[in-house]
Amino acid sequence: MRWIMSSRASVEATAAVAEIAAHASLYERLGYRFVEPALLELALTHRSWASEHGGVEHNERLEFLGDSVLGVIVTDHLYHLDPHLAEGAMAKARAAVVSAEPLARVAASLDIGDHVRLGKGELATGGRSKPSILADALEAVIGAVYLDGGWLPAARLVLHRFGSLLAEAAMEPGRLDFKTRLQEEIAARFEDVAPHYAVNEEGPDHDKRFTALVSVAGDVLGIGAGKSKKQAQQAAARAAWDSLIDTQYVTSDSDSLRR
Repeated sequence: MRWIMSSRASVEATAAVAEIAAHASLYERLGYRFVEPALLELALTHRSWASEHGGVEHNERLEFLGDSVLGVIVTDHLYHLDPHLAEGAMAKARAAVVSAEPLARVAASLDIGDHVRLGKGELATGGRSKPSILADALEAVIGAVYLDGGWLPAARLVLHRFGSLLAEAAMEPGRLDFKTRLQEEIAARFEDVAPHYAVNEEGPDHDKRFTALVSVAGDVLGIGAGKSKKQAQQAAARAAWDSLIDTQYVTSDSDSLRR
């Protein structure tokens, strides 16, 4: 019996070492080393991979937890950052930071996509770079850090990776509201033209995913995704805003926005 227990412990230890080695670069970028590496492995396990491997546990519960932890950390930081920041401004700043688009950008900066375990279908359709998968995985990782190390490591991770975005959002709370910014930019450039949004939703009620498309005068300028209609529209508006700023459009004809 002792030999069996010793052998089992040895196998588990070997597996833990293998998990740490596989994600060594991610550990370094996160600035945190897990006491229980299996938590990170779970955070990186997408539903598609789990369903192909006998329905094992996936990261959606950790994602749910991480979403709440992220929200509290960001809100706490904004509350103490500026005692004169009004409730409405705090709400705008928080929304700008915890939405799917900035989450996906931070996840990409951590190369989380390289570590997520995906099913064959997701891999074949470029799942490692899908904003929704990246955003969800980052929330799950934040949840895993919180479970493994508590509040302080989770707060350090969030504030380190979202610090500049938080400062920008707090300084100008509406600056990251790209729907409003896009509306204002279009109004300044063209007469009687406004952005039009089309939103598609898919998935079960407990795991809805939204994709938004924004067009101006019939031209599609941006596409975005998120876990709510609002997040998807903001992501699409951000893409359209970037497109307008990065390129030159003819402004003499309000019926067309051609490059």
